[in-house]
Amino acid sequence: MKILVTGGCGFIGTNLVRHLLAETAHHVVNLDKLTYAGNPSSLADVANSPRYQFIHADLADPKRVSEVIRDVDPDAVMHLAAESHVDRSIDGPSEFIQTNIVGTFNLLDSSLRHYNGLSDARRDRFRLLHVSTDEVYGSLGDTGAFTETTRYDPHSPYAATKASSDHLARAWKSTYKLPVIITNCSNNYGPYQFPEKLIPLMIIKCLNEEPLPVYGKGLNVRDWLYVEDHADALVTAVQSGVPGETYNIGGNSERRNIDLVHAICQILDDVHPRGSGKKHSELITYVTDRPGHDFRYAIDSSKIQNELNWKPRHSLEDCLRKTVQWYLNNQKWWQDILDGSYQLQRLGHQT
Repeated sequence: MKILVTGGCGFIGTNLVRHLLAETAHHVVNLDKLTYAGNPSSLADVANSPRYQFIHADLADPKRVSEVIRDVDPDAVMHLAAESHVDRSIDGPSEFIQTNIVGTFNLLDSSLRHYNGLSDARRDRFRLLHVSTDEVYGSLGDTGAFTETTRYDPHSPYAATKASSDHLARAWKSTYKLPVIITNCSNNYGPYQFPEKLIPLMIIKCLNEEPLPVYGKGLNVRDWLYVEDHADALVTAVQSGVPGETYNIGGNSERRNIDLVHAICQILDDVHPRGSGKKHSELITYVTDRPGHDFRYAIDSSKIQNELNWKPRHSLEDCLRKTVQWYLNNQKWWQDILDGSYQLQRLGHQT
């Protein structure tokens, strides 16, 4: 089976490509634009696999997307390519519209032409998996969890573009019968995550002895999903999911942001103490909150657990420590990023 993965050089995409090559016999074609967050070095050790191919292309270019779909002739498409950082969407929403909305339309359009040209047997097997986020649902109060029927209520330009792409994907299923499956996940963490995201940002700033910027009072709550569990869920969805269905994927690991930061500090106190002997938590500083910052996200993933027999296998306690250690062991990977255009500066604070 040949699978086209879009955005395979990004954080989740990198881990998905690795999972597909290690755990399945599928051939993987990785289409990536290589934006600031797309890092081919993350896949350097699998680049020469006979079951792996990389294609440099932009989903916003309809002609190029059509060519790729025609040449690859995929049995399934796993669509992860997206601009994904909320803060960046506040500073520059236009790129999010081009990639997340226009790019998704181009992929759906070309995939439909491809699907309509397949033999009956291949049409029966073909799937397009559209990977989305829990941020499309908006914000929760102190209780409750998002389900697949929760009303959409996006609050950031990023969330709005992902909501738009979800609606396009559903429309291509209901209108044109393209066998689309949608997944909405909670916050991912793990190896190869771009340093602008909360967990790697805090780890690297601790290592650099820099202030740890926590938005507001750090009381916002997120459900944390280890990226290897997410990759496993995505493969389960594309192989066993029902076209037209949506599956929420969560890690069952809710934490307040400030508690997560303290946990990172405590791990680093243990494995990488400060030279001064002070605690890493003394570096915590509170900064003005992000505009439109949703208070709480929580995922009810009972549907994918009950219907597709998937559940998260990793605990936050074990894998947070594992993630900290990965960033300690792979300083060249993130230092090469910091030597470029991003130096851990704050984004998305305009009002």
